[in-house]
Amino acid sequence: MIAKVKSCGLLGIDGYIVEVETDIANGMPVFEVVGLPDAAVKESRERVRSAMKNSELEFPQRRITVNLAPANIRKEGPFYDLPICMGLLKSSGQLQNDETDDYLFLGELSLNGDLRPVTGALPMVLCAVQSGIKKIILPRENAMEAAVVAGAEVYPAGTLAEIMAHFLHIKPLEPVAVDVDMLLSGQKTSCPDFSEVKGQESVKRALEVAAAGGHNVLLIGSPGSGKTMLAQRLPGILPRPTLEEALEITKIHSIAGLLPSDVPLITERPFRSPHHTISAVGFSGGGRIPRPGEVSLSHNGVLFLDELPEFAKPALEVLRQPLEDGVVTISRANATLTYPCNTMLVAAMNPCKCGYHGDPVRECTCTEAQVHQYLSRISGPLLDRIDLHVEVPSVSYNDLESKKGGETSEEIRARVNEARSIQTKRFAGLPGVFSNAQMTSSLTEEFCPLGKSEKALMQSAFDRLGLSARAYNRILKVSRTIADLEGSENILVSHLAEAIQYRSLDRKYW
Repeated sequence: MIAKVKSCGLLGIDGYIVEVETDIANGMPVFEVVGLPDAAVKESRERVRSAMKNSELEFPQRRITVNLAPANIRKEGPFYDLPICMGLLKSSGQLQNDETDDYLFLGELSLNGDLRPVTGALPMVLCAVQSGIKKIILPRENAMEAAVVAGAEVYPAGTLAEIMAHFLHIKPLEPVAVDVDMLLSGQKTSCPDFSEVKGQESVKRALEVAAAGGHNVLLIGSPGSGKTMLAQRLPGILPRPTLEEALEITKIHSIAGLLPSDVPLITERPFRSPHHTISAVGFSGGGRIPRPGEVSLSHNGVLFLDELPEFAKPALEVLRQPLEDGVVTISRANATLTYPCNTMLVAAMNPCKCGYHGDPVRECTCTEAQVHQYLSRISGPLLDRIDLHVEVPSVSYNDLESKKGGETSEEIRARVNEARSIQTKRFAGLPGVFSNAQMTSSLTEEFCPLGKSEKALMQSAFDRLGLSARAYNRILKVSRTIADLEGSENILVSHLAEAIQYRSLDRKYW
């Protein structure tokens, strides 16, 4: 007898429906799984066999063939245990109820019949709902994550016996629900506050501009000037993620296995700070079946690279294309996958190896050749992709002793939100463009026109600083953001001058 059960697989951050076909025929007792299964799927045979026996269910001692369709896509992971088991129960006649046709099953089985959580539950449930399958049975630990999907009826289960009791109408499973609006509005930020930062008003201003337009930032300063402290507070002034953004963030973290069991939806923008020993694959993602890397895990958030020159050059060069395109494509023999990586890059570095080149108080012990060698670890093309180059001066004693508190993150965020709302209206109807930093060359030309005085200033800066075409476009984008912060419809000389100032430091050091 042939039985069919619906399950789901993963390709990148998206799911696809997998039909689990089970056939039990006469012949020597054999249990075969076909349809390009990987080692974890093949091992499900032993887990399913033990789980059924230890749940007091009959395991058919006949020729069993399980097909995972479509057969041209490699299946990986242990979440096919439960659908394979349900197919066996239907095919052997232990389940007569046709209600299983309306369900999608996900879950790993332990040898005693308990259900273990799986990774990637959210994108798979999203796929199921989009395919018209509303009822989902999955492990209890994945229930809250899956329940954030609108239209899904999520039935959590702890054991195989509980699922059997549900379909035999002995003890039905209870669906769970999550109030997504409450999650988005009620979560308090865990990010440190800008009011704790003493002094550094010019740097705070630069970070406000970066947050308002989604621009990349490079912070240059001597050790102890507060570069890391300032960067860690940047997510606190970014706009809170929308539901669509929160779902994208949660999907990526779910696939990577980084979603905490008590967090159904990530409602804060991610802040990723990898160590400088990270490899190129760690940044971009990869593996035999490509998994998201740091640049994707920081999607819709901040990727912070402290001590930028200490990172391996091949690893840094991997960032060039993702920063430009907002996506990273990973090609392997088994698959070619694309992960989103619309992230803000915030980098911090010392001006030399000892850290005190150009410092007004401490004397630099590096030679000119050593300074040049240290700075040359950052390539010109990567620098060109960073919109704001900001010098972070050492904090004075008077600032440290001052009892006067600075602006809070919420006060700065209010101005950032106003600027972002202007950009939302500006780019309405343009798919994939939500901030000034995402403007293409044609959009920059359309939305960043310059007057006669502004053109003269730009020409002077272009010739004096030796700007590239990319740097020219980025100055226009930053100018547009500064104008938005002031509520100005046109880019004025003052806006353009401030934007040019943020591009002048690379000529001081490089």
